[in-house]
Amino acid sequence: MICQICSKNPATVHITEIALEGTESGTPSQKHVCETCAQMTNLPHMPVAQKGMVNIWKLLQQSAQKARQEGGLACPDCGMTLAEFRSKGRLGCPRDYEVFQQHLDPLIHRIHNSIQHEGRLPGLGEDQLHQMHQITTLRAQLEEAIREEAYEDAARLRDELQDLEQAPPQSK
Repeated sequence: MICQICSKNPATVHITEIALEGTESGTPSQKHVCETCAQMTNLPHMPVAQKGMVNIWKLLQQSAQKARQEGGLACPDCGMTLAEFRSKGRLGCPRDYEVFQQHLDPLIHRIHNSIQHEGRLPGLGEDQLHQMHQITTLRAQLEEAIREEAYEDAARLRDELQDLEQAPPQSK
């Protein structure tokens, strides 16, 4: 296998990254690089004998420090920390959803395989939910038509939207 960066040397370092934040599924990505390119990317990839125990100790300290910093995130209302949430698995108050959002989104996506609600909403029938979905879709299409300066389509979508918003929910 050839290095994916320089495309010259044989790939001897294989990097697997699992990014949980900002991704849809947390799917691992792999890179295959040569020793020279791996050193330029400044990754902790060297064998133990070459890095030495001091450097490994530094890496462990940096990792622990990062974990402490993330655990230091706390809700100003209830005082719950990220470490407490991770150990208990429950939030302390409604504000925690905002405070820990960047850590909750990947978790919710892994559990539900989506971050958008699908299903019933309390107090709404299926017809009302369908009508709300149609209105949301039409609004998005209207915004897109305006951005693309397709004014005839925008006018048609605007009229459909007005009719739908004024009409009572219809049965499918």
